[in-house]
Amino acid sequence: MQRAITGYHRDDAGDLVAELACGHGFHMRHRPPMTSRPWTLTDEGRAAMVGTAVACLRCERFEVPAGFMAYKRTPTFTEASVPAGLRAAHTTKAGVWAKIHVEAGCLRYCVESPALAAQTLTPETVGVVIAERPHRVELVGPVRFYVEFYRREEAPHTR
Repeated sequence: MQRAITGYHRDDAGDLVAELACGHGFHMRHRPPMTSRPWTLTDEGRAAMVGTAVACLRCERFEVPAGFMAYKRTPTFTEASVPAGLRAAHTTKAGVWAKIHVEAGCLRYCVESPALAAQTLTPETVGVVIAERPHRVELVGPVRFYVEFYRREEAPHTR
């Protein structure tokens, strides 16, 4: 899945890590002849690449980014109370991931992705909602579930 570079930081070893819009990091090393990224060597080169999309393998693996914390959840829904909006294709806001937790029964989780068209969620399987990726749920039968939302942990406010 393609995600835009939003900035950079250095890891503990001093290697350049591109910060992606999804919340993941992607190492950008210039190690010729295997990896040629000469633009990583200058401030100007790096600045010119902000906004460029790169493949995020962690999004493809449905991994919630490190440092993201749960900040709210929906009420528990049943087959009778699930909002119509969840059954139609929709997305989360930028930078917001989610997990669908089934408490009882099962639910079909459909993602617009060639890698995973649909997944049946049960109390043993959690559905991971990728930030800004269109998805929907389908009712299979009696079910109880809720959605928990995640975002980057905010630094505590200081006075």
